[in-house]
Amino acid sequence: MQVHLSPRARRGALAALCAAAVLTLPACGPGTGGDNSPAKKATKSAKATKAAKAAKKPAPFADQSGPEVLDRAFAATRAATSLTLKADMPDPEGRVAVDVALDKKGDCAGTMSMNGQGTVMLTKTGSTVYMKYDEELLRSQGKGQPKAEVDAAVKMLADRWIKADTKEPDAKDLVGFCDLDELLSAFEGGDSVARKGPVSTVDGQPALTLTETDGSSDYTVHVATEGKPYLLKIAWTGKEEGTMAFSEFDRPVAAEIPADKDVVDLANLDG
Repeated sequence: MQVHLSPRARRGALAALCAAAVLTLPACGPGTGGDNSPAKKATKSAKATKAAKAAKKPAPFADQSGPEVLDRAFAATRAATSLTLKADMPDPEGRVAVDVALDKKGDCAGTMSMNGQGTVMLTKTGSTVYMKYDEELLRSQGKGQPKAEVDAAVKMLADRWIKADTKEPDAKDLVGFCDLDELLSAFEGGDSVARKGPVSTVDGQPALTLTETDGSSDYTVHVATEGKPYLLKIAWTGKEEGTMAFSEFDRPVAAEIPADKDVVDLANLDG
């Protein structure tokens, strides 16, 4: 199980800064008014009030079990009109990193990379997808091929958009990451035995931690405790390891169609 801890407070540096400023910032050292000064009393009173409110605040999802929270999280995330997915996960050919914005219509826009070797940009609208491969990715995918052929492909395709139908094999594999239902289905099914854990944060958002295991992998799920109970992050370790983070819910997806002059027409080239 991977746990991302927040950076440790640099107390030494803070103390040194405070000491250097002590002559001009009395608050860093002993106050001239002492512990019973009005300012000190007001500060203590404010802290006590804040602590009392925190103590009265009920624990998130206190009346729901782990499986019930998990069900709510998947339902809320599926219902989002759009979201951004950042993932690092296993693939039959290695590992794939994804950073895409996608919506309920199936439109999406973002980037993907394989084994850290180059990047492909994609933008999908309707049944059409546009892909732009960089030189590094084209060369990594062309390993084992004659150099002249790889050089020719790089010269023709690198950093230029390629238009394809989403039903074509190569395009179909890529746009699978634009289908939220398909992505989440891998984590659903069967009875859940998720256990509720502590409240943590994901990119500054408070989140309840849930843990579960299927015998071969251990899963950690973070569910938003403020606003809608969206899935914020899924991480798994064991036989395979990976992470999926969700953010920017219900924001428009900038899936823009490239200008014709920037698109390579492979159909015409083949003909």
